[in-house]
Amino acid sequence: MERQQQAERAAPAAPSFGVALIWWFKLGCISFGGPAGQIAVMHRELVEMRRWISEKRFLHALNYCMVLPGPEAQQLATYIGWLLHGARGGIAAGALFVLPSLALLIGLSWGYMAFGAVPAVAALLWGIKPAVVAVVAFAAWRIGKRVLRNGALWALAIAALLAIAVLRLPFPAIILAAALLGALGGHWRPSWFRSGGGHAAKAGEHWPALIDDDTPPPAWARFSWRRLAGIAAIGLALWALVIGIVVAVYGFDRVFTPMALFFSKAALLTFGGAYAVLPYVYQAAVEHYQWLSAPQMIDGLALGESTPGPLIMVTAFVGFVGAWQHAGIDPFLAGVIGACVATWFTFLPSFVFILAGGPLIESTHDNLRLTAPLTAISAAVVGVIANLALFFAWHVFWPAGVWSAPDWPAVVLALLAAAALFSQRLGMMPVLGLCALAGLVRYALS
Repeated sequence: MERQQQAERAAPAAPSFGVALIWWFKLGCISFGGPAGQIAVMHRELVEMRRWISEKRFLHALNYCMVLPGPEAQQLATYIGWLLHGARGGIAAGALFVLPSLALLIGLSWGYMAFGAVPAVAALLWGIKPAVVAVVAFAAWRIGKRVLRNGALWALAIAALLAIAVLRLPFPAIILAAALLGALGGHWRPSWFRSGGGHAAKAGEHWPALIDDDTPPPAWARFSWRRLAGIAAIGLALWALVIGIVVAVYGFDRVFTPMALFFSKAALLTFGGAYAVLPYVYQAAVEHYQWLSAPQMIDGLALGESTPGPLIMVTAFVGFVGAWQHAGIDPFLAGVIGACVATWFTFLPSFVFILAGGPLIESTHDNLRLTAPLTAISAAVVGVIANLALFFAWHVFWPAGVWSAPDWPAVVLALLAAAALFSQRLGMMPVLGLCALAGLVRYALS
């Protein structure tokens, strides 16, 4: 027993690249529940169970990803993969976070366009949506429990919730205000905004992680202007190369080139994750370019919510359907190309941000002037995640509008899912599966 306890208290062995590759692929296949659920899965697996990274280093990386444009959960996976195995580890982790979802969405989009709406599929989605409400609420609770360590951080989280839910302030403005308050608070009340350190199995214990609080950055994570410029140049070259291929093969007028340019721009404006940018994508894809209709866009959002990977993968659905309807070539081939174009230009900047900016962030662990704003941002993001849970609940429980009667079976299903998650009797995947089964049973009995 004593030998076992000593082994548990020792830092775990470094995973090989192959072992990490298998785990990142698994994450890409099970990452349901939007960014909050995905971050919670990574925290449980990488911080609590495998101890590949400490709580403090995990939150430090998460804070950086929160202020970047793009999908923060995918960027966090890229960051941790990069810390573990360098550039190849970051690229593999980020790509495997996306590729299973891309393959699945291509298949679902083809079925959607080829066969239309199927009642059984609608029933499946009906069961999944209440589960997603519970998953996001549970994730907000788990992350808030670790981030909100004092009254000042609680106040920031509540203010962020009210700002986005009541005042309808844009997410970038909330993040900027939180960062400013954190900078001021770090100067006047530094104890309120110090990063939390360590992870413990029991109060007072600290079980070392592979990348622990005081582990020095590896050689590839040391900042240099030359490395930053080189990675930025490679990213720009890859963007220009694919744009050039699309233009050379399909010209400027066919749908693929406007898609490439639009999703390049959207990727740089996605502060706040998918829900912050979806209105922009909707406006452009439906109203300006008219690649697809409003009902199709809503159906795409439902598919995106019920598949693994970042919710911003709904852009792959937009690319598939838009190209299917407007490319003027074989519809399936056009759809696949459209989905891949949308995915490439949506996610390429995320890899550049992490591989180029990560070394600078790794040099700021103990610099309170930089960590205090990031701590404040983490607190604000808890409020934003709570708002996301409310947003889901509003649309799932009152699908016909707030003045209509609530969908009581959906409410009951969400409460049961929440009870299972908060009691930790079931994991996220079993809860999602059982709720999907409940949707099918409801359809069969109706």
